[in-house]
Amino acid sequence: MNYFEKLLQAIELEREEEKKAAINEIKALPGSKREKLGRAILNLKGSYKGRELGGLYLVKFGRKTPFENTEIDVGDVVLASKGNPLKSDLTGTVTSRTSRSITVAFSDPPPKWVLSKGIRIDLYYNDITFKRMEEAVNVIKDSESFKWLREILLGKRRPSFPEKINLSFFDEKLNDFQKEAVSLSLGSKEVFLIHGPPGTGKTRTLIEVINQLVKAGKKVAVAADSNAAVDNILSRMKPECITRIGHPARVEKNLIERTLSYKVENSARYKEVENYRKLAEDAIKERDKCTKPEPKYKRGLSDEQILQLAKQGRSSRGIPSSIIKSMASWIEKNTIVQIYLDKAKEIEEEIIKEILGKSCVVIGTASSFGIDYMKDFSFDVLVFDEATQATEPAVYIPLILSKTMIMAGDHKQLPPTILNEKAKEILSKTLFERLIEKYPENSRMLRIQYRMNEKIMEFPSETFYDGKLIADESVGERTLESVGYTLDEIDDNFLKEVLDPKKPLVLIDTSNHPGKQERQRKGSTSYENQLEASIASKVLKGLLKMKIPKEEIGIITPYDDQVELISREISEVVKVSSVDGFQGQEREVIIISFVRSNKNGEIGFLNDLRRLNVSITRARSKLIMIGDFKTLSHHPVYKELRDFVKIKGHIVIYKSD
Repeated sequence: MNYFEKLLQAIELEREEEKKAAINEIKALPGSKREKLGRAILNLKGSYKGRELGGLYLVKFGRKTPFENTEIDVGDVVLASKGNPLKSDLTGTVTSRTSRSITVAFSDPPPKWVLSKGIRIDLYYNDITFKRMEEAVNVIKDSESFKWLREILLGKRRPSFPEKINLSFFDEKLNDFQKEAVSLSLGSKEVFLIHGPPGTGKTRTLIEVINQLVKAGKKVAVAADSNAAVDNILSRMKPECITRIGHPARVEKNLIERTLSYKVENSARYKEVENYRKLAEDAIKERDKCTKPEPKYKRGLSDEQILQLAKQGRSSRGIPSSIIKSMASWIEKNTIVQIYLDKAKEIEEEIIKEILGKSCVVIGTASSFGIDYMKDFSFDVLVFDEATQATEPAVYIPLILSKTMIMAGDHKQLPPTILNEKAKEILSKTLFERLIEKYPENSRMLRIQYRMNEKIMEFPSETFYDGKLIADESVGERTLESVGYTLDEIDDNFLKEVLDPKKPLVLIDTSNHPGKQERQRKGSTSYENQLEASIASKVLKGLLKMKIPKEEIGIITPYDDQVELISREISEVVKVSSVDGFQGQEREVIIISFVRSNKNGEIGFLNDLRRLNVSITRARSKLIMIGDFKTLSHHPVYKELRDFVKIKGHIVIYKSD
């Protein structure tokens, strides 16, 4: 089996795993339990709200009681049902949500039952991306025009060395490492990789790359794995000739005017589309007065036979001639409906092609480049942000439309989340990571970071980046004291020691405390630690007494059960998240709860040091780590971390409450 066949096999395994996980949970849990977990909303009533951008059909589902702690949000794919959800195949995309209503967009007119009471909405899996990945892999695997790319991907030939291009920079404040990365990116014929450790201005560098490419007259595809990353780039670019593709529901509201859907619906010709759709809707009303030729009426007759029998005024197979005549009328009227809809679609596609043809930059998630209308377009360059968050087949989706690729990411942080263990063997190593290992000369690392105090930065720099990171002078000596926070309101000695605003790096070691042990809930594979949750809550209250804004404090923990435990423990609205959920974010203060505490020194997936790297690189002024370092130090890197803090930071031994 060659490499691309292995990729296809991994895609199928992961698709089945996602589908199985969604279906098994729906099957295993009562609706009330799934709603409590935040993955379903029950007892809804639907009301039709017309059509929205892109011609989608909107249904608003609501109820009198509010949705509490639901995970379902804008952009999610959901399954709508009445009765047994596993007998429904009605899926749509959430376009908006309030505390008592959720609006879903459907690609086809929804059935009438969605407008009744007792509707259930379930968070579901999205099959479209998997199909697009398969298509892209097959193109690269089989197409002769992608032979050059196949050979580079498989290591059969090296890409051309990048040439340094002399540039006049739009962003003159870029540092020398960023400028070099931009220059070499533009001088690359096939591939260039920008390695951006935390806080080094990776996205800012990419924006300069995009602006330079546009200036050079190139047509640019810009992609990322998440909508948030796409919108982050879009919001920081000038709107001229840039078009955002993808579902409008997944785009930030203030950026809607840059979307393809908005541009289409505000074009001069869109009235024609609306007119044909109105004709189709009127024709549908007339059609639906007739008998729809369903199996119970047709009894095996084809449409052609029904039309012929109606013409002859005959009955057949026990079907009265009046029913046959009514079905024939339905068929004839449905043909007219389809003519109107096809004409509307034809004009809409012409408008789309005109808009995209004039766009110098087309931006969207990787998957959105697999939509049908994109197949007619090609790009000089693909610029891919968050490349280490995307699986290799996902990157292929926009890549097959492009001649050159420039990717930015950090393979020392967390890889994409893969559910299937066999698929993980091939999909967890990203294309960025494979290429930077094979062709390091086609990459550059950004070295100056603008986020962390130097002491917070030093350990991850030495451990993950060969000691190459440099703290910019604007952040190097940043502490809570330097930004104006004091201990004036703190009278607890433990908190005074931990929260000292002069100390950016603090480790609370629970290894001598009798209540330090981890625990597992019945039936859970996750872990929690009550002592660490209590300490995190106590530290948080102290930080809030110091008048540090809630939005500038984050609590990170590797385990979902600990996220839930800490969230229950604290009453304040502060972001508590898994490591995966915090990647790409930063706060003034970060509290980390490592959770694991046992006699055997088992630390589970904390062994993946990328998880550690993400955790300890989120804080700007103060990093507070809580853990049983007797357990954690069974791993040499965690031992080195404790030793480092002993020298460069401050260790607090937590012995009693």
